Amino acid sequence: MATYDVHVIIENKPGISDPEGETILNDLVLKGTHSTVSKIKTAKMLKFTIKEKDKKTAQNKICEICDELRIYNPMVSKVSISVIEN
Repeated sequence: MATYDVHVIIENKPGISDPEGETILNDLVLKGTHSTVSKIKTAKMLKFTIKEKDKKTAQNKICEICDELRIYNPMVSKVSISVIEN
């Protein structure tokens, strides 16, 4: 079995408000710095390390774990998963 690092990025779907990103952007605007920045979106990243027989099995197992624990709301969140072999 190989060891894999699996990164799960959870972010809001397009059209869903992102108050944290908006607050950070407003702070930049109020400070008058970094005027070239026009939008900030936040996301949450989970990093798993897992031993599985192949990348696809590792990805499927992590998807199963995320669904089982209800780590994200599929109605408002989009999830991207990347698998890196160690």
